[in-house]
Amino acid sequence: MIKLVIASGKGGTGKTTIAVNLAAALQEDNVQLLDCDVEEPNVHLFLAPEFEDSFTVGIPVPSIDLGKCTFCGRCAEVCAFNALAVLKDQVMILSELCHGCGSCSYLCPEKAITEVERPIGVVEKGLAGKIKFAHGRLNPGEAMSPPLINAVKDLIEPEMISIIDAPPGTSCPVVSAVNNCDFCLLVTEPTPFGLNDLDLAYQMVTKLGIPSGVVINRSDIGDNKVEEYCQEKKLPILHKIPFDRELAELYARGETAALKLPIWRECFQALYKKILEAHVEVLRR
Repeated sequence: MIKLVIASGKGGTGKTTIAVNLAAALQEDNVQLLDCDVEEPNVHLFLAPEFEDSFTVGIPVPSIDLGKCTFCGRCAEVCAFNALAVLKDQVMILSELCHGCGSCSYLCPEKAITEVERPIGVVEKGLAGKIKFAHGRLNPGEAMSPPLINAVKDLIEPEMISIIDAPPGTSCPVVSAVNNCDFCLLVTEPTPFGLNDLDLAYQMVTKLGIPSGVVINRSDIGDNKVEEYCQEKKLPILHKIPFDRELAELYARGETAALKLPIWRECFQALYKKILEAHVEVLRR
């Protein structure tokens, strides 16, 4: 089954709306939905899943045995993120900066460093109707979201259609969500900001070697620069969604259009077929 990630170069384009409605439209086809926007997860607000299980996710951070430490400074030298500072008779650990790479403990000549786990967030999973659902919630103040995103992605079941709602933008958390997926659906809007951030997102997925297609949301508001860009890059436009007041009202009430109205369910089922066709076309090249 396909691992499909929904991404966008900027927030507010309708990425989560597309992800939720695609999953709802395909719920009879063995689908799971993973919300990897762990800093601001909101898919659960629309699907109201019943959570059955949860677990804490952490990263390994150094712990210093001052009885063995000679304060040589080797650990601070090898830390690329300046998470350690060696003073005359103590070692300061800035755990919020630590990326858990393990270099300090591995290269400590006195073997004075061990690793302890520092919690950064929680993963919750359950069912929303027939949809298998999971999301991550990053602890307030944490900056290290990729390990939590990877923990959510570890729940991907190969025999299911997996839909991943990525964070907005093109930074490290987005790369973690998009990486190793089969196809990326880029959601944009026909505005100068939408075009600029679509270009950034397209460059990102191209460097990652992931085939992609575009959905233009609110397609009847704005200009045609996005369409011209897609033609230039030979980037397939898989669907255009015009501004629709009824769809906006459902969204504002936290309701899912594909569950409420057959016309929208059919719309997103048709979109999924286009995604599969675009993916197959890429495999044939």
